[in-house]
Amino acid sequence: MRYLFLFVSLCIATSSLARDYRLKTQDGKAVMTISVNERLSYSLTIDGTTVLKDSKIGFTAYGKPKMTKTKHRGVWTPLWGKRSEVRDDYNALSLVYNDKTFEFRAYNDGFAWRCVNTAETVVWKETSDFNFAGNYTAWYYNGENHNIGPEPLNDADGNRQPVMTVECNDQLYLAVHEACLYQGKPLLLRSEAGSKRFDIISEETQYHQGDASAWRVVMFGRTPGTLVDSHILELLNPEPKGDFTWVKPGTYLWDWRIDGAVWEDFHYGMNYESWVRMIDFAKKQGFTGLVLDANWYGPEFEKDSNPVTGEKARDVQRIIDYGKSKGIGVWLYLNDVAGSNYPIEETLKQYESWGAAGVKYGFMEGSPTERNTKTVNITRLCAKHHLCVDFHDHPVHPWGQARTYPNALTREYCKAQLDGHQIFYPKTFVTSAFVNNIAGPIDQNNGFFDLRQGPTTRVDNNQEVPTTVCAEAARVFITYSGAAVIPDIPEYYQKYPSLLEFLSAHKQPWKESKTLAGKIGECIVTVRQNAEGQYILAAATNEEARTITIPLDFLPTKTFRAKITEDAPDAHYLTNHAATQYREVEVVGGRNGSTLTLSLAPGGGACVLFAPF
Repeated sequence: MRYLFLFVSLCIATSSLARDYRLKTQDGKAVMTISVNERLSYSLTIDGTTVLKDSKIGFTAYGKPKMTKTKHRGVWTPLWGKRSEVRDDYNALSLVYNDKTFEFRAYNDGFAWRCVNTAETVVWKETSDFNFAGNYTAWYYNGENHNIGPEPLNDADGNRQPVMTVECNDQLYLAVHEACLYQGKPLLLRSEAGSKRFDIISEETQYHQGDASAWRVVMFGRTPGTLVDSHILELLNPEPKGDFTWVKPGTYLWDWRIDGAVWEDFHYGMNYESWVRMIDFAKKQGFTGLVLDANWYGPEFEKDSNPVTGEKARDVQRIIDYGKSKGIGVWLYLNDVAGSNYPIEETLKQYESWGAAGVKYGFMEGSPTERNTKTVNITRLCAKHHLCVDFHDHPVHPWGQARTYPNALTREYCKAQLDGHQIFYPKTFVTSAFVNNIAGPIDQNNGFFDLRQGPTTRVDNNQEVPTTVCAEAARVFITYSGAAVIPDIPEYYQKYPSLLEFLSAHKQPWKESKTLAGKIGECIVTVRQNAEGQYILAAATNEEARTITIPLDFLPTKTFRAKITEDAPDAHYLTNHAATQYREVEVVGGRNGSTLTLSLAPGGGACVLFAPF
């Protein structure tokens, strides 16, 4: 009888804790239900349809929580980004336990939750998951390969990397990612075929009092473009501390791919004479800077290559000074071998004293957790020494840190086109635009204008990706990045005056951005308003030719001259890369304004500048 009484008492105690809490978006269209029982779980309903069901919140919780609800209404004005003003509106719910607090936020374009440690130092291992209610279709980041997808959720078997972009139907899209990752293993998902459930692969992580797990984020929108345009990942990160007005987003030239190029009697190399030509060109076109790549201080993978006293250190200091005299910033490459074998802060302090504008950090070693910790530290040190930073070669995925550290302008969270001809096809770009770029700014090295298929005189990359020159210019614009790094020599850009004018109009910070249309793996159309107020539009397609008609309701209600560079009728990404055509048409903006029709060749693109009359 005593044991029966104990069993009944436990049941009563457990049931007394069981409760559901509901958190709605401000517009009321989506609801997250948090269930407290023997464990915490959640479900997500959008427009009355459940899309995630009975999904675990994988941290232990004992006792009855204290629940509070709050609202936040504000505006974030980023130093640079997709737009100059961002609404920071969310509804929040907190469940406070004796040793931890679970925080939930509902934005109009996504939900997020995390766990905050309020006790002494603890070790947690998260066991959360995402349990989808339907056999939706998904795409996933896939390192330096073409992205995985389209894949029915039932077919997913094994590990999947975020961002995970999900098409529930043609009116509802989701994306799974994380934000504010300062502790723990970078997000990695695992699923078993037929389950539609994606577990977070975690490891034991130490949390001190006040530390928090990363935000787990589920974004949603009516189109895949609304996911690309979202700011939720940045908004889940803290505001910056200190002055970052020295950060200069924009378009940067690059010396790696010019090496060996020949134009008339000049032979380009990774040397002072070539750097001067590049800086003069940057000044003329209004570009922001020049990126110097590997081996300037010696062979990058050798421990004896000193990153401050190496082979070309004197020439590097000269070109930094020359660039400063022209108002052009110079970035310096730093390999992880030198970053790990020489005092990293002393190196960065030296670069600051030379007047460098930024660092391109390559080939970071270590586990994902170790690389994320190192990325956070290097970003912080670069900020301390007034250096922007671009992480290359298998970097940790972005998680919104550009809000806290605006000097984190970009990273190679993709297969950069420099050496991507094996896997980078037109469909690759119009897939990654809706997967990789959701995570944050990426350095894809778009913008090849010399599309001759090798062998050429170039030292590196004699075989270009299959594309057209119009598509290359469009991709530079469509790819969201604080540093658009373009790879060719000045003379090849000068061969196409209208496309060069288009590139020169990329004056950041953007005042406004919007993905106007697109379908994952097929096409995308993006419009932005530059720092001077000019409207710019670009479109890109997969291997299929297509005609796109675009309403111009994003323009003010007045007359514009649309300056259009698009693929010529006989252009093709495999056989006729360089064929373009140029035209100007008069259009009217506003809700009742004109439409604009663009013709895209197979693998091609189109570029439009709007000039007011």
